[in-house]
Amino acid sequence: MAATEFAPAKINLTLHVTGRRADGYHLLDSLVVFAGVGDRVSGTLADPPSLAVTGPMAAGLSGEGDNLVLRAARAMGVSAQIVLEKHLPVSSGIGGGSADAAATLRLLARMAGRPLPGAAEVLALGADVPVCLQSRSTRMTGIGEGLAAVPPLPQVWLVLVNPGVAVSTPDIFRSLPRADNAPMPRDLPRLKSAAELAAFAAMQRNDLEAPAVALQPVIGRVRQALTAQTGCLFARMSGSGATCFGLFADPLSASAAARALRVAEPGWWVADAALYQPQS
Repeated sequence: MAATEFAPAKINLTLHVTGRRADGYHLLDSLVVFAGVGDRVSGTLADPPSLAVTGPMAAGLSGEGDNLVLRAARAMGVSAQIVLEKHLPVSSGIGGGSADAAATLRLLARMAGRPLPGAAEVLALGADVPVCLQSRSTRMTGIGEGLAAVPPLPQVWLVLVNPGVAVSTPDIFRSLPRADNAPMPRDLPRLKSAAELAAFAAMQRNDLEAPAVALQPVIGRVRQALTAQTGCLFARMSGSGATCFGLFADPLSASAAARALRVAEPGWWVADAALYQPQS
């Protein structure tokens, strides 16, 4: 019997680089949220296992053999025929591959009645897979293993924009002027409105944004285009880019902004969605 799991886009509202381990991994402090737009992973228990990729962004994975979905299925030890319906741009700073792997873990655990892999095995799939497995607003620290609940966030709508350029995450980290930046406040405040959430985000940073813009200046133009939209409370790059997000207080403003950006820049990927929280 086939089943489906949603893989929502991961958004780094903040991303502070706070240190670097001896093995070269950077330490982060990030407020992560999820958007109600994403990929879908469907599956049927079957042998031999297989993976088919469909959807508007399927071409981005053409020629990729052993991707994170297959690795996640092996971690579960479950044989299934899986279909990945790809809607998020690939390698774009919104956790598409990690979200797909996490959705695969949840899907196969539910279908096979098995427990999820241990924390270390999940982290081995990728630094963003543990937070994507939860798919709820979280403070993520360390190299991705530190996951702490945050006070409930107010409802907010997001407009996501990707200009279709590739950015190298290793190159961005190598371009950081320093790796020992200040973290977020120890205790995150209770934010009562979209405006308060935007104000808090504006007081924080994405330490990867400036190096990313230096490598791909169009990212700065994307952020400026979002900021110029009526109703945009705040805009920033997510993760290591190139996707940027804008925060909006209501769905009509977000929808209008997304529509205007699609008309102005038909070559850009644009999506609008509410803040996502899983049902359980």
